[in-house]
Amino acid sequence: MLATMRTNFDSSDILPPGSTAAVADALVVQAVGPEATDEQKAELGPEKLREALDQWIDQALKDSERPSFDVLPRAVVVPHVDYPRGWLNYANVWGRLRVVDRPDRVLVLGTNHFGDATGICCCDKGFRSPLGECPLDRELEQAIRAKLGDKPFENRFDHENEHSIELQIPWIQHCLGANESGAFCPVFGVLVHDPAVNNGASYDGNGVDLQAFLDAMGEALEELGGTTLIVSSADLSHVGPAFGDQQPLAGDEDAPKQFREGVVQRDREMLEQLVANKPDDLVSSMAWQGNPTRWCSVGNLVAGFKLAQPQSVELLNYAAAMDQQGMGMVSSAAMVLN
Repeated sequence: MLATMRTNFDSSDILPPGSTAAVADALVVQAVGPEATDEQKAELGPEKLREALDQWIDQALKDSERPSFDVLPRAVVVPHVDYPRGWLNYANVWGRLRVVDRPDRVLVLGTNHFGDATGICCCDKGFRSPLGECPLDRELEQAIRAKLGDKPFENRFDHENEHSIELQIPWIQHCLGANESGAFCPVFGVLVHDPAVNNGASYDGNGVDLQAFLDAMGEALEELGGTTLIVSSADLSHVGPAFGDQQPLAGDEDAPKQFREGVVQRDREMLEQLVANKPDDLVSSMAWQGNPTRWCSVGNLVAGFKLAQPQSVELLNYAAAMDQQGMGMVSSAAMVLN
């Protein structure tokens, strides 16, 4: 099975959809009914997904005094939690990008949830969603290889079915649009390890360190020129019985209520360090405190901030969402870096 997966992975320039295809299929089933056929899902999926994205954007921005950005920002922070729990923060950012100038490329920084890489893990593929294909930015890939060799790509299979990058693809396609020839923005995907674990070095000393990647990527983007939108695909706290906490989440009793409020309070304290443009302080805090609420994306947040070098940071929205069973709560933020 592993050999087959790796052979299939290397046989195509584009990764097939996983999470986004499931979302589109579910939307078709919701519209047509449980008897929806595979043909109906393929035909209606793109339309239903676009409708859902527009509905989420309209709902998120209906009372906003600033429903669009004036210019393309240097970077944005959006969730990678599933759309039903994270749509508000996805839409708060992507909805405001619909009228800005289209970037030459999108650099998506994600979280390595299940892979083997102990450091930076780059992807040598583009990405497909039900809405179409975002090709790989070959120029950026070649520039990174020229500076770091093949090492960042050795664990490329970690990108197989990795949702933290894929879930941004429909938003990129729908909100940034296509060029005159109908092509969507080229994308370069990178999974970033946690710098709070080993001060930015790879976990075992054999992977690509964060600083080496930042130096190489910064030089590559400067050499290539053009405009780059950096996307930090980040979720924050993961708490509740599903993640090992003994404290129940659901209920209005004092214990679960205080637990939830404590998570939100700590999230906001950590986010204040990012709003103050102090990503190194975030790493120090996480390392010192042991990341008690399990932020899963410290790495791509820090990488996004350090690559963007923003002059200003704005927190557009914060949200924490619990599953229907009350087993887990995941928090996220919508931020813009200019």
